[in-house]
Amino acid sequence: MDFFSKLNINEIGTTFAVLFAVIDILGSIPIIVGIRSKVGHIQSEKASLAAGILMISFLFFGTKILNLVGVDVQSFAVAGAFVIFIIALEMILGIEIQKGVEANSASIVPIAFPLVAGAGSLTTVLSLRSQYADINIVVAIILNMLIVYLVLKFAGKLEKWMGPGVLSVLKKVFGVILLSIAIKLFTSNIGALFMQEINL
Repeated sequence: MDFFSKLNINEIGTTFAVLFAVIDILGSIPIIVGIRSKVGHIQSEKASLAAGILMISFLFFGTKILNLVGVDVQSFAVAGAFVIFIIALEMILGIEIQKGVEANSASIVPIAFPLVAGAGSLTTVLSLRSQYADINIVVAIILNMLIVYLVLKFAGKLEKWMGPGVLSVLKKVFGVILLSIAIKLFTSNIGALFMQEINL
């Protein structure tokens, strides 16, 4: 019950917006359309479910993986802030993030990974854990996967309806949001790292 008692609408909204910006599923519509034209069909349910499971698994087990290699959450959060910062700059400046496209098992690779649950989103999930409750991040991931599912299902129609201009504006707006989050993550965790070094 304690897990669910930490439900917070504001935290859900913030983590949802951050993950939505990092995943950038709307900005990936042209890529999705291109993949679908090559493979013929994308299993929307399979792709969104696989990406959601991967992100939630990394949320709960990512710290243990880090501990195995001797990295603490604060250090990872700072590293994540740099990754998010770079992604944000790419979105704002209109630089395309290179993503591999393979025809085999397209619903899982490259749609679920790395297009949706890529290095940026997995890093972000773990970085957010240093600031927000797990339940709120899980809800945000699930909500994002619902949007991913809908976008995958109707990618062709969305591309025609929104047009390149709207997609470009959305990418830049979420890029600015990401930039702000990256700065917040950095400033919130860098102090803790310095204190650890001083105590040592």
